[in-house]
Amino acid sequence: MDRRIYQTPEYTQEDDDRTLRMRREERARRRRRVVRRQRMAVGLWIFAVFAVLLALGISRNAASASAEREADSLKKGYLEDALKTLKQESLVQGLPESVYNAHPAWTEDFLTPNEYSRPGDKLEEIKNIFVHYTANPGTSAAQNRSYFEQQKDTHERSVSAHFIIGYDGEILQCIPLDEIAYAVMTRNMDSVSIECCYKAEDGSFTQETYDSLIRLLSWLTYAYGLDEEDILRHYDCGGKKCPLYYTEHPDAWERLKEDVAKQSEKTSL
Repeated sequence: MDRRIYQTPEYTQEDDDRTLRMRREERARRRRRVVRRQRMAVGLWIFAVFAVLLALGISRNAASASAEREADSLKKGYLEDALKTLKQESLVQGLPESVYNAHPAWTEDFLTPNEYSRPGDKLEEIKNIFVHYTANPGTSAAQNRSYFEQQKDTHERSVSAHFIIGYDGEILQCIPLDEIAYAVMTRNMDSVSIECCYKAEDGSFTQETYDSLIRLLSWLTYAYGLDEEDILRHYDCGGKKCPLYYTEHPDAWERLKEDVAKQSEKTSL
């Protein structure tokens, strides 16, 4: 079985200061990119609204037949430009389409809407991303997704997650990113949750699970303007020993966040 075992390297104070400075600079660059995307989206929406109003104004003010024909032509052109702009800036699961389309490969398999695992409440703000483990060694992503789905019939628990990563690295999306999941009781309204399958008794992930988790976390931090310090264990909110391996090996958790930062740099996210 593949396991990640890390040894904490020795750092000097100068190394720590340099690393902190680099992280702050990267964080600032990332937030500037997010602000640019937001300003561009707002600007395009303003242009679209202006184009529609201008087209309507031209239509009302055209007096002669020839002027009306010219106005109709201009109106059609403005409306086409406006619709094209709106189409370009359409949202997918609450994200700009261009941002959403950069996500790593996953299988979309949404739960049936129900009050126990997919209530449909809107998720309007993302402050953190939580990493979990399934607490069921040897069970697959599909099996854990089925457990979430069964809650609509059994009514045993209110439980779900946005994503499940299998021990072969496959990613299932169970909940849209603009809806809440039932994963962290006090933080469901402002967070995204990822469940990870595992085989080892100590709760460590296979290499395939780990690699997919890093890619998914890298994309999520990019999509929501977050950084690696905004990635939390379920343990960090309430003290539950989840994910088990990373609560008992905090050095490995720090390394995971470093790997997310490296992945983001490598993919220019």
